[in-house]
Amino acid sequence: MSRKCELTGVAVQFGNNVSHSQRKTRRRFEPNIKSVTYSSDITGQKYTFKVNAQAMRTVDKNGGFDAYILKAKDTVMSEKAKKLKKQISKKQKESMA
Repeated sequence: MSRKCELTGVAVQFGNNVSHSQRKTRRRFEPNIKSVTYSSDITGQKYTFKVNAQAMRTVDKNGGFDAYILKAKDTVMSEKAKKLKKQISKKQKESMA
């Protein structure tokens, strides 16, 4: 299972444990990944994503899942999220017209 956020692209980072004697051993900094189900108001469906805790807070801050996904950059999102963004923007344009 990949430890990577599907909405923000946050992944595992690497660093060193440094002891008192300055001995350095490699370690991993893993993001707090949770499986979350978001419902889209525009499409009327539910979607499940693996998201880190910070991204969950950002979705709430931006006014919901639809608003967040439309503002998010394509470069950091997963392929699944990119396809969903296209669907949501298409539905939104259809409802405006």
